[in-house]
Amino acid sequence: MPASIGYGITTAAVGIILTCTRILDGITDPLLAFVYDRVNTKFGKLRILLIAGYLIEALALYGMFTGFSSKGLGLVAFTLLYVVYVIGYTITNMTAQTIPAIMTNDPRQRPTLGVWTTAFNYLVPMVMSMVLNVVLLPKCGGTYNQAFLTAACNITLIVAAIGTLLVCLGVSAFDKPENFVGTKKAEPLKMADIVEVLKHNKPLQCYIASNASDKLAQQVGSQAIINTILGGIIIGNIALGTILTVISMVPSIFFAAFGAKYVGKHGSKKGIVNFTCISMVITAVMIVFFLVIDPKQIGVMGSPAMIIYVILSLLQNGSNMCITTSNTSYMADAIDFELDRSGRYIPAVVSGTYSLVDKLITSFAAVIATGAVALLGYTATMPQPTDPCTPAIFWMAMVLKFGLPIIGWIITLIAMRSCPLSKEEMVNVQKRIAEKKAAAQSEFYKEQLQ
Repeated sequence: MPASIGYGITTAAVGIILTCTRILDGITDPLLAFVYDRVNTKFGKLRILLIAGYLIEALALYGMFTGFSSKGLGLVAFTLLYVVYVIGYTITNMTAQTIPAIMTNDPRQRPTLGVWTTAFNYLVPMVMSMVLNVVLLPKCGGTYNQAFLTAACNITLIVAAIGTLLVCLGVSAFDKPENFVGTKKAEPLKMADIVEVLKHNKPLQCYIASNASDKLAQQVGSQAIINTILGGIIIGNIALGTILTVISMVPSIFFAAFGAKYVGKHGSKKGIVNFTCISMVITAVMIVFFLVIDPKQIGVMGSPAMIIYVILSLLQNGSNMCITTSNTSYMADAIDFELDRSGRYIPAVVSGTYSLVDKLITSFAAVIATGAVALLGYTATMPQPTDPCTPAIFWMAMVLKFGLPIIGWIITLIAMRSCPLSKEEMVNVQKRIAEKKAAAQSEFYKEQLQ
């Protein structure tokens, strides 16, 4: 939106910029590990990085939406500002990913952190979307213009500042040097350490195959053009389709609490596997549902088809959120596995290595979606809600919206079969870490006495 309104950049060019900068985002993720490793101040590590990341993001967004927008500048200025934003986002996001592992190693508490993460990741954007589009947009004339961009940017930066402050207050008790030490003498990070982690951390390998394939399918299915095809062309009522999506999304957030209890009792790996199986079954039922009914009936308010669609969507979203909760706990487990394996506490390296591969893969989501739509004949125009529903359009939507996730989940189940991080093994990992830390501390005291 700011690219076209404030800088006059075409939609095609924006797509290329976003794809390239997402790849850049993936590359900068593991590089942040070197910064993360070297930041040690009296004010902590996490808080310094979170505030620095926010300030960089804020400066870039203010320049992109307000300071340099509608000033006659073009593609170069927008791209440079967006690159700066990506750097700030990387610092904030990568630091946030390491927080669960630092706050607790209790297998019952880690999934609970995942619940709150999932809830905020869904609720905050949803509320902000309602505020911006329902409250702010009408006040700006009902169209996306420079006044809207400026107001939206200011509101977003204020909310983000409050959120960053609350996170800093929350992690202050854990943001201490002793919480970032390993079980052997620390050495400066090298680029080879990233390769070494990727090569030898088996749980991380499994997580990359599992989560990256799932996220690619999820991002392809969430592209605006795919939602237009499903809600506008197949269901025939894009406005009601959007409302039904929100209705089915909000209650499903509470499924994450159930997922957290399950993962706390049975472990992260088992949570991922079992909720993945449930999601596959529900999605398969959804495909059959679209095949046996007239999808246009979903767009009729109060119809049996609409009610069944909402229920299936609710169950599907709820199961997916349980997977997300399991994944958050699993990443913390993978960080502890690396500490046990190598003796080094390097959470940013573990999460950054995952993010590099993940973003390189998922950066092609928009390309897959637009390429698939182009095969339908939409080469010069985009699908419109008023277009007729042909068999080709129907099956393309089924494959992209429901088929790709099933393929991703099959990859997850295959990957998790070779993953060693069962609940029982994580208990052993925590015991070995505690023993190694006690031995290292004892050796330190002996050296001090000599």
